[in-house]
Parts: sequence; C-alpha cells; structure tokens
Amino acid sequence: MRVRQGQFDPDSEDLKLFAQWVLDIGNGQVPPPPNSNPLTENQILIPSRFCDLATENTVENMISSTFPDFSHNGTSSHYLSERAILTPTNQTVGQVNSVIVDMLLGESVCYLSVDSAEEFGGMDEELNQAFPVEYLNSLNIAGLPYHDLKLKVGAVVMLMRNLNQILGLCNGTRMIITKCLKFCVECEVICGTFAGSKHFILRMKLSPTDMKLSFKLVRKQMPLQLCYAMIINKSQGQSLKKIGLYLPKSVFTHGQYYVAVSRVTSPSGLTIFVDDKSNVATNVTQNVVYKEVFYSLPHS
Repeated sequence: MRVRQGQFDPDSEDLKLFAQWVLDIGNGQVPPPPNSNPLTENQILIPSRFCDLATENTVENMISSTFPDFSHNGTSSHYLSERAILTPTNQTVGQVNSVIVDMLLGESVCYLSVDSAEEFGGMDEELNQAFPVEYLNSLNIAGLPYHDLKLKVGAVVMLMRNLNQILGLCNGTRMIITKCLKFCVECEVICGTFAGSKHFILRMKLSPTDMKLSFKLVRKQMPLQLCYAMIINKSQGQSLKKIGLYLPKSVFTHGQYYVAVSRVTSPSGLTIFVDDKSNVATNVTQNVVYKEVFYSLPHS
C-alpha cells in the first residue's frame, strides 16, 4: 500500500518485485543466504542494490546518503519531512542525531529538566538520600526526553506525547524548531494534514509507562526528541521517500526489520548499512519473525 502511494507507476515490474520482497520479509519467507551456518537462525541476504559494500558504514557516509546536500537543504521542511535514518537502539539514535545537529548553523540551546522521585515505600529523608538529583538526571529511559535537551533553530524534532489531537499534536508528529525561547520552543509541523501550523511546546511532567525501578521517576521537560535518526519502532506509521537503515547490530524483535524496510515509497529510496561482528560492511543480517504468530490468522 505504501509503495502504491509513491510517485511512481504502481504497475511497474520493479515495484511489484520490491513489494513482494517486503511481504516475504514480514512473513519470514526470505530464504537464508547460500552456504550459511544452519545453526544461525533468521539470517537473510540483502539484495546488492540496497547495500554499498565498497563504502565503510560511517555516520558521515550515512548522513551524506540519506541527507544529500544537507548544508543547503538542512532547514527545508519539505526536504526534512521526506527522509530519516532508522536504527534499532536509542543509543545509536542519540549518536547520529548529535552529529547532524552539530552540522546546523547557529548556537545550540540546552534545556535542563527538573527530576524527582515519587511512590517510594520509605521515608522522605531516605528517598532523598537513596536517589539524589544527580542520579535521576543521569537516567535515560525509553519514552522520556533527555535531562539535557540540546536544541537548535532548524533542528527536526518528534513529539513524544499526545498534546492535542485536534490540532495534530500527536505522539510521533515531526516538527522543525523555528524559535528557541527561554522556557519553551516554537515548532512548525512538517508532515501530515497540519503541516505548516506552528505551536509552542512547553515543559510538562512526564513519567515512563513501563519501568523496573523501585520508584516513579517524574521528569519535567519538553516532550521532544531529535528525529533525524529514530528507532525503528518509533517510525511506525511514517511514509518516507528516503531511508537509511543503519544496523550496527541486528534487529532483535519480531517484525522489526519488516517495519524498517516498509517505510519507503519506492525501492530507490532504501539504503541499508549493515556491519558484521568485525564492524565490516556486509549484506547479511537477521530478520526476526515468529511464524507461530500467523498460525491462528484466517486464510483467504
């Protein structure tokens, strides 16, 4: 469906083959590479058209491939809304985003959060001693913005909470920062029905929905994260013209690889960067699919 929405002939043989390849990945029907180790599960061979094995998979090469001519187009909302780098882990996302933001002109503004701990079984004095502010600030938890959120005018961010669905301010909305003020930022929506609308994003109290700590972390911060690069799971629902899929480590959950390769509207918009255990570019990776998920589905 996403391929047919692209600005290409939906009846072309190339698009049909690409769409079928994506479906086979989702169903776990892509055969393993020849001469592969039978003890290694879920390995697949990526078509050579999507991988450049002659080029090292550095962050700079990925940026130049996914965001060509970034110095001239780095503040264009249309240009930025069409492309992103996808990767499985938040750690890699943070590294890539920091490199790209440094490429923007202007000074960055650092917004610090106010962190506190709640719902602890002991006394208040024990709470302050056991969980000092420095420790709370150091926690980087999925679903929460960073304690030190470094933003810059022209940077692309993603909203991490539903603020106002009527105005299009939903979890996953991509925006570009137009003003960095003292206590808030002004952002312009760059995708969807409400593209072009501007909103002020303020600090708000946020807590993770699923956390294994013995207390409730409350972080007062703007619900934003940089999104030149984003984790694969966060890209669900996005349709992009250009994607750089960066896999320094293989995907690790069911359907994750399928979600990544199915974000593009044409095969020409997909480039995959895979490293083996020796950090050398390869075109072999894992596709995790638990086929028992499909056993109870009705058959047409």
